[in-house]
Amino acid sequence: MAEQKSQETQSITLKSSDGVLFDVETNIVKEMKTIQSFMDESEDITTIPLANVLSQHLATIIEYCKKHVSEDETKDAKDKFDVEFTKELSGEDMKLLFLAANYLNIRSLLDLLAGALADHIKNKSVEFVREFFNVENDYEPEEEAKLREENQWAFGNIDEK
Repeated sequence: MAEQKSQETQSITLKSSDGVLFDVETNIVKEMKTIQSFMDESEDITTIPLANVLSQHLATIIEYCKKHVSEDETKDAKDKFDVEFTKELSGEDMKLLFLAANYLNIRSLLDLLAGALADHIKNKSVEFVREFFNVENDYEPEEEAKLREENQWAFGNIDEK
């Protein structure tokens, strides 16, 4: 029992792509399956560089993981936290956090952010979605006009912004 308790309070250092170091308890890091696989490969690892995660996003992800591993929190409290968590994010932060959560393989955060991103682009114009996700329009103007004509139902009830 004492060995298990000491293992829970151990920490590992995560280094963000912009060089900021975060000491994170191993029970929190276990939510990050990518990091967990590094730790499973070698027990000697003390610092793990994360080339694809900025410090501001890593801090947010750690906050999310802390809340979700806490045994003191009820499911309702965690659900309420999730609602507030996504409300506070800009569209750009949602995208970048989604990419970071994907890189770190945090399934619950990926699911949460996928839903939030879907809500963010819901009822938006094709142009908005293209711009939001940096997708180049590869249709000729005539092709696009024809598709819009054939699928008018898909373009009703959209916001222009």
